[in-house]
Amino acid sequence: MASLALCPSMPVSAFRKPIGSAWWRSSTNCPSRIRVSSRYAAPNISQDSSSAPIDVVADVKTERIVVLGGTGFVGTAICKAAVSKGIEVVSVSRSGRPSSSDPWIDQVTWTAGDVFYVRWDEVLAGATAVVSTLGGFGNEEQMKRINGEANILAVGAAKDYGVPKFVLISVHDYNLPSFLLSSGYFTGKRKAESEVLSKYPTSGVVLRPAFIYGKRKVNGFEIPLDLIGEPLERLLLASEGFIKPLYSLPGSDLLAPPVSVDDVAFAAVNAVIDDDFFGVFTIEQIREAAAKVRI
Repeated sequence: MASLALCPSMPVSAFRKPIGSAWWRSSTNCPSRIRVSSRYAAPNISQDSSSAPIDVVADVKTERIVVLGGTGFVGTAICKAAVSKGIEVVSVSRSGRPSSSDPWIDQVTWTAGDVFYVRWDEVLAGATAVVSTLGGFGNEEQMKRINGEANILAVGAAKDYGVPKFVLISVHDYNLPSFLLSSGYFTGKRKAESEVLSKYPTSGVVLRPAFIYGKRKVNGFEIPLDLIGEPLERLLLASEGFIKPLYSLPGSDLLAPPVSVDDVAFAAVNAVIDDDFFGVFTIEQIREAAAKVRI
């Protein structure tokens, strides 16, 4: 017969090295030590003999993520992808629960709230990661507030309440004229990135997709962005060898390949469950991260 007893967790060891614009590391995520005592009888032996206790280390980590902006275009895709991988999901958005009747909807905890007034102590309880999709366009002040201030506030709250990881959906590093990059949209996103990488230097993740395509719902209507984005992505990837030499020219990387919303979603899921990666991830690295989780 066997008996199980939990022992204290093991110490963590880590090392890291650079890979592209991201970093790689290896660590042990506080595994539980399980002691197993077994009894057996060998052939031709009439009495049982007890073996010595066997220590088995098992990683019983479970994930509970909070998705900020979970009812938006990207946020919805992340919630759906996370649920498909058995992750517990809490969504925080102004609209709360979406009207869709898809079966996976019932597996998400939908919370209606504004990030500037939400009760963080309630929302972040037990969270292992926060994934922020907060962002948008508008006048200069609105863009600074939603792209920058809202995300910075969320990063600080997550850090204060001991959430170990923060994932930010940002924007591609476009080689555009300075007067365009000085808009509240881009400056807000970059300030949010700096906050993530400062507060979470070894576990913060910043995803920088370009144009994101997929089926987007706006006021009850579905806009099939994939009809444009998907063939354009294939075309640009096929001609990448010819286009790359032009990337040094101002504005030329507007030809950066689009990214599917599902790739962004699964890359975010990979960032949550894979502690080996942290830092800034480019378009190509987003696809690679998504491919790992899709398998």
